Amino acid sequence: MIDLIYNFYSSPLFQEIIQRTGEHLILVIISMSVAIIIGIPLGIIISRYPKLAQPILGCANAIQTIPSLAIFGFLITVPLIGGIGKTPAIFALILYALLPIIRNTYTGIKQVNQGVKEAAKAMGMTQLQILILIELPLALKIILVGVRVSTVICVGIATIAAYIGAGGLGVFIVRGIAMVNNQLILAGAIPSAIIALGADWGIGWIEKYFTQYNKGKPKLKKQFLIISGIIGLLIFGCFAIINQQNLWKNKSVNTVIIGSKNYTEQLILGEILAQTIEKNTDLKVERKFSLGGASIIFEAVKSRQIDGYVELSGTAFTQILKQNPISNPQIVYEKVKQIYDKKFNLEVMPSLGFENKYAMMIRQEDSQKYNINTLSQAAKYTPQWQAAFDQVFMSREDGYRGLVKTYGIKFTNVPKTMEPSLMYSALANKQVDFISGYSTEGTLKLFNFKILEDDKKCFPPYELLPVFNQEILKKYPQLVPAIKQLAGQISREEMQQLNYQADTQKGTVRKLVQNFLIKKGLKS
Repeated sequence: MIDLIYNFYSSPLFQEIIQRTGEHLILVIISMSVAIIIGIPLGIIISRYPKLAQPILGCANAIQTIPSLAIFGFLITVPLIGGIGKTPAIFALILYALLPIIRNTYTGIKQVNQGVKEAAKAMGMTQLQILILIELPLALKIILVGVRVSTVICVGIATIAAYIGAGGLGVFIVRGIAMVNNQLILAGAIPSAIIALGADWGIGWIEKYFTQYNKGKPKLKKQFLIISGIIGLLIFGCFAIINQQNLWKNKSVNTVIIGSKNYTEQLILGEILAQTIEKNTDLKVERKFSLGGASIIFEAVKSRQIDGYVELSGTAFTQILKQNPISNPQIVYEKVKQIYDKKFNLEVMPSLGFENKYAMMIRQEDSQKYNINTLSQAAKYTPQWQAAFDQVFMSREDGYRGLVKTYGIKFTNVPKTMEPSLMYSALANKQVDFISGYSTEGTLKLFNFKILEDDKKCFPPYELLPVFNQEILKKYPQLVPAIKQLAGQISREEMQQLNYQADTQKGTVRKLVQNFLIKKGLKS
């Protein structure tokens, strides 16, 4: 038992949990501090000028209705406060935290008995004295309720900040969903829940203390000082973690930042780039993985917030460059390389050796029952089937819309949208009948599905291409030969096996990649 506990505490997972918890706390502490500094004065102002109350509260309320992921996505392209990382995440969290603080401050002050204020005025108190000595103390309980609500909201929404590279406990949740790994999901969810419950209890405790204090019963003074000391130490510890990890410093000398999207294959490919650079150059690598979708990571590399990542040729061609899908892989590669070079100052390197194509799937029993092998053959049966696709496939021109346009496929019921990792189980359990997938998906090894032939070449090629900012290649020219040695080194079968191992076996992606590179002779 002691050995198990020791092994857990000394494991890389526990060490990362500590780091990510520190990052999460810092996001919440900074965001809430700024929200309180802004929100309470705004609440005071609108209590003094009622005409401002409706527009200010209306604006704060409107922000609350916007999905948090949409706010994070919007901020990526905004100058100064935008991009990826902690700055846009903190800005978004501040926006979400403001409404309860402003509203409760306003409500608390307005509920102070008018007679009490008139009596204070008659005693010669100024408006400022009335505010500080009468209104705020009497309204403090309601204000703290607003702070309490905002803090819990902030802790929860901070997990989504992982999608834009802000770190925190959401990194585990995003990675766990991508890899269908409950252990990773719980590694993020449990500490996040503990922080939320702790914050709720702590602020509630402070609220109780000040309520008793105002009634002349300061019985909790000693305990309050103890709790304050613990909180102070916790904040100090978090800042120490942040300082140690250089999370708020600019990128250090001789460091390259490698990014990845938020699914298993991209985590593996990002790690392959990182370890290849570390092995073949004297450069250090900072990893910013699970950054969300193609648009987010493209903006990140274009603006030098990351230096390189791996992109799919068809995604770059249709989603980033807004070109109509074409089926010739060489033409797609040349056009992407040319436009990325001239328009974005990005270098597109040769393919890693495999494609990750869209794969439309049905159950084998349905394929045999109706003698279906191609998408053209499946089209006449789809009206009686329930389909499921992921959000990206549904929204792309070379995805669902292209499928419908090319094959005339129709479904009586609107297709369900769900995470890619969940669609396979839904198909196997007969909850749906037709799904989109990916040809290198490791989970496919667990299921006996029929992949339908794209006989009309609906989908463009999806070769995996390293993309780097040209400025970093000029600064560190040794990167070019290091990355180009990966060209053609990974087959579809090898990638599928790596995905399968990452999704189903214990061990870290870093160790998995290390073993793979040694096996390929790319790392000693």
